[in-house]
Amino acid sequence: MSEDTSIAADLARPSASELEALAVDLAVSAGALAVQRRTRGLQVDTKSSVTDVVTDVDRAVEEFLRAEILRFRPADSVLGEEGGDQRRAASPVRWLVDPIDGTVNFMLGLPQYAVSVAAEIDGQVVAGCVTNPVSGDVFRAARGHGAYRNDIRLHGPRMVPLEQAVIATGFGYDASHRSRQAGVVAKLAGRVGNLRRLGSAALDLCALATGWVDGYFEGPLGEWDLAAGVLIASEAGASLSGLNGLPPGPDMVAGAHPANAEEFFALLVELGADEVSRRFGES
Repeated sequence: MSEDTSIAADLARPSASELEALAVDLAVSAGALAVQRRTRGLQVDTKSSVTDVVTDVDRAVEEFLRAEILRFRPADSVLGEEGGDQRRAASPVRWLVDPIDGTVNFMLGLPQYAVSVAAEIDGQVVAGCVTNPVSGDVFRAARGHGAYRNDIRLHGPRMVPLEQAVIATGFGYDASHRSRQAGVVAKLAGRVGNLRRLGSAALDLCALATGWVDGYFEGPLGEWDLAAGVLIASEAGASLSGLNGLPPGPDMVAGAHPANAEEFFALLVELGADEVSRRFGES
C-alpha cells in the first residue's frame, strides 16, 4: 500500500467497532510491555507534588502507544498523560491514552493498575479498552454495542439501597485537596454500606461496570483517566453524571445503578463532593 493510499484510508471515518478492536490490541500490548519493563527495576520521578509519581515505564509505555497509533493511523491526534496533546487536523479521530493508571500501585507492586486507551470521533468517545495486565482482565466497549470483560457481557452495578452500597472513590495528589476530599468521604461513610479506595480510576469505572462496586465518584481527573472507563460503565448500563445536571467529565465522575443513581448523586451534592472538586480546580 502506498503512503497516499494509507493516509486516505486513515482519513476515512472508522466504525466504533474498528476502533475498539485497535484499542484492545494497543492496550494489551502496552500492558505486556509494562509488566516486562517492571522486571528491570524502576526510575521514579515526581510531577505536581511529592505524591504524584511517574516512572520511566509510564513514559516508555506512552511512547510505545503513540508510535503504534502513528503506525496504524498516522493522521489521528493523540492525548496522553505524560506527553500532552498532539493535534492533527486531518482526521476526526483522537486517541486518549493513560499508559499506567495507578502508578503508585505499579511502583509498589500492587496488582491493581491499568492501561487505558480510548478513541473519540469529533469529540465523542466511541471506543475504549482498559486492561489490568496482572490479572489479565480486558474491559472493552464500542458505543452502542455494549461492554465486555474479556468475552463476558457486562450489566452494570447491582441495585441495593445506599445504606448497603459499596462505593469506590479516589483521592488527589494535592495535600489540601485530599484533606477536603477526606472530609466528604468521612461524612459519606455513615450514609452508605462501605467504601473502597483501589487506586485506579479506570479500573474503578470498570468495577462499576462489572458490579464489583455499587457506586463510584471522583474528581478532578484527567481526560485520559476516565475516557475509556466512562464509556465501558455507560455501555454496561450504569448511570453516570458530573453532578448538578452536568455530564461526567474531568471535574467529576459519579456513577451508580439507574434505580438509585439520582439518590446517590443528590447525596454527593449534599455532602459537597462537587464543591470540593470545583474549588480545587479554581485554586
